[in-house]
Amino acid sequence: MLTILRLVAFALFLYAPLSWAETVLQRGNGAEPETLDFHKSSGVPEANIQRDLFEGLVTESADGKLQPGVAESWETSADGKIYTFHLRKEVKWSDGSALTAADFVYAWRRALAPETASDYAFILWPVAGAESYSKGENKDPASIAVKAVDPHTLEVQLKAPTAYFLGMLTHHMAYPLPQAALEKFGKDWTKPGNLVSNGAYRLSEWQPQSHIKLEKNPQYREAANVALDAVKYIPTEDKNTELKRFRAGELDITDDIPSDQTAWVKENLPDAFRNSAYIGTYYYALNLEHPAFKDNPKLRRALSLAIDREILTEKITQSGEIPAYGWVPAVEGYTQQTMEEKSLDKAARVALAKQLYAESGYTADKPLELEILYNTSDNHKKLAVAVAAMWKQTLGVTTQLRNEEWKVYLSSRSQKQFQVIRSGWIGDYNDAYSFLGLFKSDVGEMNPSNYKNPEFDRLMKEAETQADAKLRSEAMAQAERVLLADMPIVPVYHYTTQHLVSSKVTGWVDNVMDVHPSRYLGIKP
Repeated sequence: MLTILRLVAFALFLYAPLSWAETVLQRGNGAEPETLDFHKSSGVPEANIQRDLFEGLVTESADGKLQPGVAESWETSADGKIYTFHLRKEVKWSDGSALTAADFVYAWRRALAPETASDYAFILWPVAGAESYSKGENKDPASIAVKAVDPHTLEVQLKAPTAYFLGMLTHHMAYPLPQAALEKFGKDWTKPGNLVSNGAYRLSEWQPQSHIKLEKNPQYREAANVALDAVKYIPTEDKNTELKRFRAGELDITDDIPSDQTAWVKENLPDAFRNSAYIGTYYYALNLEHPAFKDNPKLRRALSLAIDREILTEKITQSGEIPAYGWVPAVEGYTQQTMEEKSLDKAARVALAKQLYAESGYTADKPLELEILYNTSDNHKKLAVAVAAMWKQTLGVTTQLRNEEWKVYLSSRSQKQFQVIRSGWIGDYNDAYSFLGLFKSDVGEMNPSNYKNPEFDRLMKEAETQADAKLRSEAMAQAERVLLADMPIVPVYHYTTQHLVSSKVTGWVDNVMDVHPSRYLGIKP
């Protein structure tokens, strides 16, 4: 009898782990995150994780559309300047403490504080008093027009009606912060065991260059509807390795696919390949402090003319990317602007490029020498090699390539330690301002080329204060035309998304924002 009981107990022991096994989603996530402090980060890899950990007043649905988040409802004043948000009474932090309107006030003040030195502080500048405080012109944080009326009511006053304000609130700069955790742990508040979050997940593990593991947050307001027990975000800078890991079943979702494997993926993994429109632009930023580029728009335009965007998108990227002859991609309520060269055939472009190059003082005997900086990635390398070859063939430019790991690259970018840098910009919200606002002269380090033009600034200021949607759009269109004439950047293509998604993953919905919060995803048993 004792032997039988032991056998039964042993069988139950073997069976138990299967019954209690976690449902874990393995997500490829590009580069190793720089930080999870969302006032210090600026990249997509960080934003993907932060979106699972935190939730703002407004959030995204599975298809990327706006929907209520921490705020269950809101009202807007007749003049469009005052928003009153009513917070859900049941929302809590992952440690069980109540989340209140004061947590948003604290977070926004920290985001805008000059000592925080956030690259993204400008996101909150539509709030009255925010810009002057961020620039150090006003030392009083109470001057920022965000007020906790009571624990569940937040009032925000804007300096002018802002069409994209609700969309802006999905950005990580608008998340709330747990003041007690920051005061207790200081700069270590984002470490596992210290980080307190209010989203569908909480931070469990962070093993650098291995994975970041999030576990389901039982305090989340809709925890009952969250299917996954855990999510692992895995750094996948090497896209060929990422593809191999997906095929081996080690990844359920990839961040991208190798550009030279696109045709193979389409043929052999058609059901897993997800390819859709994406509001973003791949480009090269030209450092306007570099002697060759400073006060030399002719040279900058010559470099743009020498790039055959159709060849790059048809032969290298091969995923439906749209050759970019303007900066702003297709966004809501805006007519795309294009450079004059879009209407020229290849021969005319080459001839004009050579003419402008010569007028800039460069010849075959005295060629321009440049260096392209890109963050480590086979896909970025292939494009940089191709662009360098086009510049060499058409103009005689000698180009060196330099790659850096993500964190080092971000530092070089912010400190303008480059001549030409590979960059990409994804809309923070579905509006042209998300793209054009980047080039205002007062934006700071996020301005990729250190571009300054008073006329551009004037037009953007007009767009900021214009309540009429048509006039606002036209002001931004004029600003983009000024930008394209100055050519501080070389747009290459407008993005599409490329992911591999396992057939066992449920809930994935393609959308132009390419946001896929893990709370909507599941895994088939």
